[in-house]
Amino acid sequence: MTTAVAAPFRFFSLQIVRTRRLGPSLVRVTFAGPELHDFHSHGLDQSLSLFLPHPGQSEPAVPIDLGAGWWQGWRELPDHVRAVMRSYTLRALRREPDEIDIDFVLHTPAGPASTWASRATAGDRVLLLGPAVADNRAIRFRPPEDTDLVVIWGDETAVPAVSAILESLPAGLRAVAWLEVPHVGDIQDLDTSADADITWLVRAHGSPMAVDALRAAQLPPATRPYVWIAGESGRVKELRRHLVGERGTDKRSVTFVGYWRHGLTEEQLREHA
Repeated sequence: MTTAVAAPFRFFSLQIVRTRRLGPSLVRVTFAGPELHDFHSHGLDQSLSLFLPHPGQSEPAVPIDLGAGWWQGWRELPDHVRAVMRSYTLRALRREPDEIDIDFVLHTPAGPASTWASRATAGDRVLLLGPAVADNRAIRFRPPEDTDLVVIWGDETAVPAVSAILESLPAGLRAVAWLEVPHVGDIQDLDTSADADITWLVRAHGSPMAVDALRAAQLPPATRPYVWIAGESGRVKELRRHLVGERGTDKRSVTFVGYWRHGLTEEQLREHA
């Protein structure tokens, strides 16, 4: 029986049912398991913690039997035993059967999660720390009801969240989005009913990046704009300064999330938090 932790979040024991390459830098992994019946989320940028096994392990080592003491117990495990923990965004949740999709970024040099994802096969086991209630504190995309323009920027780590956000926007709502990816093969067809202008910035092709692209853009007129930016922490901070300081956007209307930081592992990022 899986141990609950700090409601509304709990552990879910899952296994891979299939994988699919989305491009040179992205792979989609689909997970299933009976415990997903109790997984609930209506968030479009739902954050999750995924625990992965080391090579040679049949499942990730996390002492969930310690209940609320699992975190300290996990930290005290030897490095070569302690499960690799990484933060991801839910791409999709489906019912009948219960499945979730998580998109992984493949990069060079590869870290432990990227290496795991590149070799992942059906049957591999993971442990997920995720929501047991649909509305939870790990959801950040929350535009006010009177929003008349959605402005989005994300790098490859934010593509899953941006895709879900765009798919959810109602017909007629204006949206402007910039997505920064390493290769042209990483560009995806995104479905949306919104009146959306989507620009892909491909680093390998020398596209203008982040602040330069937004600074050169003329945003549609709006009285209640909402901004969501996520990805590398340094870029996110630059963009927020541009939008609030240079464009005069109300900072209360800007949601910004640093998914990662250049030059730091997730372990180092947690230490700097």
